[in-house]
Parts: sequence; structure tokens; C-alpha cells
Amino acid sequence: MQDLEVSTLMGIAGLIIGLGFGALTQRTNYCSMGAISDVVSFGDYRRARAWALAIAIAIIGAQGLHHFGLIDLGQSIYLGSSLNLLGAVAGGLVFGFGMVIASGCPGRNLVRVGGGDLRALVVLIFIALFGYMALRGLSAPARVTIQANAALDLKALDIADQHLGSIASGLFGFAEGGGRVAVAALAVLGLIVFCFSSRDFRRSPVHIAAGLGLGVLVTAGWWATGVLGADDFEPARLASLTFVAPTGNGLQYLMTYTGATMNFGIASVGGAILGAFLAAVFSRQFAISAFHDNKDTMRHMIGGALMGTGGVLALGCTIGQGMSGISTLSASSLIALVSIVLGGVAGIKYMERAA
Repeated sequence: MQDLEVSTLMGIAGLIIGLGFGALTQRTNYCSMGAISDVVSFGDYRRARAWALAIAIAIIGAQGLHHFGLIDLGQSIYLGSSLNLLGAVAGGLVFGFGMVIASGCPGRNLVRVGGGDLRALVVLIFIALFGYMALRGLSAPARVTIQANAALDLKALDIADQHLGSIASGLFGFAEGGGRVAVAALAVLGLIVFCFSSRDFRRSPVHIAAGLGLGVLVTAGWWATGVLGADDFEPARLASLTFVAPTGNGLQYLMTYTGATMNFGIASVGGAILGAFLAAVFSRQFAISAFHDNKDTMRHMIGGALMGTGGVLALGCTIGQGMSGISTLSASSLIALVSIVLGGVAGIKYMERAA
């Protein structure tokens, strides 16, 4: 494997991890938007606890890989010294609202496409278009202005980076290494207690499997890009699962194949669709479905546009920030995650009133 080009290795790794994500999510019915909706509308915390368990496992994996020197999380987009405050808040709120009116986050819509849902295909196209516009297109200047001019320079406060342990060390004078370990341990302990203090969750193997599996897949993403992708001349960008920017890059790849390069993110998008398709066919759940009416069509298109724009502004989605980013214990990831949840709650209330 090491004799292969890094781009080929990343393509293989992304495809395999994406396959796992698509199949697991399809079989367990995991959905971040659904987790928020279950809590708000029904008081059911099982999918929320699955999300929390995934975060706990991902923290253990990412921090463990970093601690033993296998990867350097400081090379990820989440731990810079510039704290993306307004982008995380505004982008998270917009993304969270959009994912509700579009019936799911990008990851969930990838799985729905694999199951034959044509509405999700339209959502993904709008995520890709508006996400790429925010990355490099028409709305990119506004996005850059927001992220650059409303950021907090942590180095000016003698704080090394956005790691919550570094912030605690800088504010309270702890030793930085000790602060990082303490924050990671407290976060994992708190999440595990939150999950398994519930009898309903302990008696739900499908939710436990979803949480464990997603956490392992996020860890595998860090390992793949940081260990397999390590190369002195052509290193892969350190990253794990995230689906907004890769969906846009994937659409560009389809249109410019001969002049484009495969990477982990693009391959994981394709793998998620394929994994969900195989799982749906195997379980005899594959079925073609489409929009109910014009209102339904417009709602999903707007939701996709909001998710593409908000996801790029917030530097991630419910998977990219809500699992991969938070596994680095980044302050901006925590802010983005809270904002996404609040945006999701607002979207659910809006949909209840509009019904």
C-alpha cells in the first residue's frame, strides 16, 4: 500500500470509510437532525446519546493518536490560533435551520440518495453548489470577510491554539499538557455517563452500535489522512469525516475528472452513497421516492442552499464539526455544534408552525 501514490491511498481509504458510514447509518437509522427532533418533539434522547457516544469514542481516538505522536491535530483546520467566532455561530445557526427544512444533514442526505430518495439528490446538488460558491465562488468574499474580521486572535491572549485544554491552561495557568489531558478525560467521562445513565439507551443495541461505529469511523479518518497520508513530498491534508465541502468538491470532480485529483473527502462522499445503497438493497429497503409537491421541492432546495453556505462558514456540518471537529476538542467546533443544535431547534419549531 505504501508504494501507491498518496492520492490513490486517500481515495481507497475514503471509499472504505465512506462505505462504512453509509451502511452503518442506513442500518441504524442514525440522523443528527433526527436526534434533535426526537428530543424536542418526543423527549426521546436515544439518538442524541448515540451522537454523544460517537463524540466520546472519537475524542478517545483522535486524542490518543495525537498523544502517541501518530498524528498532529494542530495541522487540522480546527485548532488554529484564530477563533472563528461569528462564522461558527452564524454558520452553525444557518446550517442547523437548513438541515431541518431539507429533512437531514449532508451525511443523512447522502444515505437517503443511496436508498433511492431523489429529493436528497436535489438537496446534495444545492449543498454542493452553494457550498462551492462559499468556498471559491460568488459568496466567498463575504465569507472570508466574516471569518477574518470577526475572529479572536488567541495568541494575543497568550493561548497557543483553540484546544479547550490550551484555553484552560492560558486562562487559569495550568500546565498545557496537563490541561489537555484533563479536559479530554472530563469530556469523555461526562459523555459516557450521559449515555449509559439511561436505561433506555443501555437497552438499545442499535443506538449503541451507531455511536460506537461512528466514533470508530471518525478515528479511522484521522488515522488514514495522518498516518497513511503522511508523505514528505505529497502529504495528505489532515482531516476526517465531513460532508459539506467534499460534496462540492465531489461535484466538481465529476465535471472535471481529467483535470482533478481524488482525495479522502471526495472518496468518502461516494463511499457513503454506495454503502447506503448496498445496505438498502441487502435489507430490501431500496425504493425510489420523489417530491410531494412544489412547496416540498422549494423547501428542500432552500435547505440545501442554507446548509452549503452555513456549513462552509462554520467550517463543517453535524459530522464535520459535530464529530470530527469536536474530537480535536476545538473551541470553535464546540461553538459551531451548539449553534447547529440551536438552529435545528429553531427549524423544528418553524416546521411545527408551518404544518
